[in-house]
Parts: sequence; C-alpha cells; structure tokens
Amino acid sequence: MTVTGGDREVTVTEGQLQRPPAEIRYADELAALRAADDDPRPPGWRLSLRAARRFVVGDEGAGISRKFVGHVSLVERALVTLATNRGLMLVGEPGTAKSLLSELIAAAVSGDSALTVQGGAATTEDQIKYSWNYALLVSEGPSARSLVPAPMLRGMAEGRIVRFEEITRCPLEVQDCLLSLLSERVIAVPELDGPQGMVFARQGFNVIATANTRDRGVNEMSAALKRRFNFETVFPIPDFDTELALVEAEATALLQQSGVTAPPRRDVLEVLVGTFRELRGPAERGERMATVMSTAEAVSVAHAVGVRGWFLRGEAGTAADVVASLAGTAAKDSPEDLARLRRFLEQEVPRRKGGQWRALHDARHLLAD
Repeated sequence: MTVTGGDREVTVTEGQLQRPPAEIRYADELAALRAADDDPRPPGWRLSLRAARRFVVGDEGAGISRKFVGHVSLVERALVTLATNRGLMLVGEPGTAKSLLSELIAAAVSGDSALTVQGGAATTEDQIKYSWNYALLVSEGPSARSLVPAPMLRGMAEGRIVRFEEITRCPLEVQDCLLSLLSERVIAVPELDGPQGMVFARQGFNVIATANTRDRGVNEMSAALKRRFNFETVFPIPDFDTELALVEAEATALLQQSGVTAPPRRDVLEVLVGTFRELRGPAERGERMATVMSTAEAVSVAHAVGVRGWFLRGEAGTAADVVASLAGTAAKDSPEDLARLRRFLEQEVPRRKGGQWRALHDARHLLAD
C-alpha cells in the first residue's frame, strides 16, 4: 500500500498500519466469499446479500470469522435497506459498534470502506460533495481537472457505499445538503457546463449514517431528511459471556499490535467487564455513570491494563492496573463519576467473591483524584 504524506509517497505493509480498514484486514475472507458466491447480487454490489451477511456475522464452517456481535436480523435489515433507494441510519449508545458495522457492510458491499465523512461542528458542504483545487481554478477556470471530489461525489460516480459518521454533530444546513442527493440521486456542479455539470449515481451507491442517541437535540435531523433513511438501533451486548469473549479477543489483538506478548488474564478481564456492566446498569441501583461505560471503552481499558503491566513490570496486567486505568474512562462527562466509581470500589466490590475482586478492592487507593 502506498500512502502519500506531504510531498512524498511511502510504501507500507499491513503490519505497519495501526488499524487497516476492513477490506484489508479481511481481504482473504472477502476474496473467498466472492469466489464461491453464486447467489444473485443487487446491482453494483461486490457480494450477494447472503454472502455479505456471512462476512459480517461469520460462518465457522466456511472459515469466515464473526466480526459483529449482534442480532443477525439487524444485519439482514441493514443490507436489505441498502439494496433499496433508502439510506441506512444506525443509532444507539456510544460504543455499541455502529461505526464498525457500517465499515464491515461497506467493505462487503463495495469492497471499500474508506469513503467516509466525519461529521462535526466544523463539517462543511464542500467536505461532503466537492471542492476545488484553487490554483487550477484560478489558472484554468472551472473544469473537471480542478474539481476535487469529496466522498459523496465519488460514491455516486463510482457506485459505492458512503459512510457518514456522527451526522447529528453537523449543522442542520449541512445535513440538509443530503436531501436532493438522496432523493434525486444526482449532484449538480453548476460551475461546469454540459454533461460534466451533473453527476448521476451509479448502481451500488447508497449512504450509511450513524448517530449517537446521547447527541439527540444537538442538531436534530429534519423530518424531511429522516424520511430518506431507514433507522436501525444497535443495542449494547446483553450477555456477559459474549461481551467478555469480545473484550478478550479485541484486547489480545490490540496488545499484540502494541508489542505486548503476554495475553490478558481472563480472571482480570472478568472483573473489568463485570465492573463496566455494573456501572452502566439500571439507574435505580444508584451508581450508574454519566459517562458511557461501553464495550469499546472496556476494550480500551483492557488494552491499557496490558500495556501497563507489560512495559512497567514485564507481566500481564492485574486488577490494580484496572483501577489505575479506570479514572481516564470514568471521569469524562461528570465530576461526580469519579466519586461514584470510588463508592463502587469501596462499598460494592467487597460483596463480590473471588481473588481478583478482592485485589480490585485492595487497590482502590490507586484511583486518581
């Protein structure tokens, strides 16, 4: 792979990338699915709907790994939506793998998950549709050569899936630039004359957007834009064992990338996942955190625990490392969260049985102020 940086190009291997996109990480699986895929495919798709589903949810008999932990019916509905003229909106709590699901689906359908718009307060219409190379624009005037396509224009011209992350973080006027695009499936470039002034969507184009339920009210989507999407909610993992297995697998992979050869201790991960599940539990228990204690955050803490244990002491992380790593996760949104966490360690943890729970309680003094 060649990466452009500044005025030079650098060739890197997959192992040198911190996080290769899904189409690179799972290139062998995608190639195997395409080679064996005899099912009918929606126009413009690289895989059939059934093969795309197998790529996302896995097929042990065919050697296809499970990549998304969630209901198969959710994945099926998402794929069916993308085969129609409706966009797909994935909503849910932060850290529920909405972005991962959109990436996997884009890789399966288009073979490319990199056409992505990252929504935010500073996102502009130019970053969604197109902009200009102003040096060429001044010297030559508007032309196809001076046009700089953004993800939406490229997705339409190439017939690919475009991912729009955190769409509700964008200003309303920026969101609404998608209205005609999703309805008419065309982008007008009024600066260009003739056929070049209209870019029509090819078969295979569609949009996957994501939004956090905690961002509702920040820049609420208009009713007109909502009508152009089918909404699917991605829920947290309900089962302890499933979440534990996921955290273990993801943390192990991250630790290997960080140069840590000691795998995470399962008994420590059990305490970590149990702590996260307790702190995001029902509010009536009194210790629910304002911060989102998601599975993604648990993976991040497990990664930090392993790095801390290995590079500071040459061993796998311990329950004491869990305590030392929790403050940065727990005290993001509310100053009261650190106090809630401290009360949990002092009052609730002693009621749990097991050596690692006792070690977690004994290490409560390591919680940063």
